[in-house]
Amino acid sequence: MADIVANETRDKPRSAVGREGVLNVAARLFRDHGYGGVSLRKIAGAAGIKAGSIYYHFGSKDEIVAAILDEGILAVHENMRRAIEEQPANAGAEALLRAAIGAHLRALLDVSDYSSANVRIFGQVPQSVRDANLPTRRAYEAEWDNLLSRLLDAGALKAGLDIRRLRLMLIGALNATLEWFDPDRGSADALAQTYADVFLHGILAQQET
Repeated sequence: MADIVANETRDKPRSAVGREGVLNVAARLFRDHGYGGVSLRKIAGAAGIKAGSIYYHFGSKDEIVAAILDEGILAVHENMRRAIEEQPANAGAEALLRAAIGAHLRALLDVSDYSSANVRIFGQVPQSVRDANLPTRRAYEAEWDNLLSRLLDAGALKAGLDIRRLRLMLIGALNATLEWFDPDRGSADALAQTYADVFLHGILAQQET
């Protein structure tokens, strides 16, 4: 049996663009067209290779999707983690949260097709593919929970604040920008500043007492 598998692998045409190239093309397609709008044939055509060449690297469309979902979360996670680490040791809560919000939005809107593809298709893919992505997703959520918990423990956030609900609201609102963001009408950095202002300072004008 091992000899048969080895022979089948050698017989498969090697993709000229490589595994990473296939993933890069697929991420852009899934970002733009959603899960149902992309086939292996469409990925191969966009990559300039024969459809059979994809099987050298991936056994199915869902295997490609699973890799893209993981890479999408890892890209935004790394962007956010690095942004926090780059803050000075004495950085306050506002500086840290602005850095985290900006890093998430930049990864989503400017940096990574994988991150935007993840947001676009996660709810469309089979449950088994979503389940496989959950450990990576949970690790990123834990990064936010740890940051918010530290700020809460330090007295920088309102006492009694529900960290989980706050994180769900923050990430949900940031991810939703993918549906309407237009780079011709403003940058991701400018949008991050606006969102941070609203999250951190609210929308009501201060009333004199």
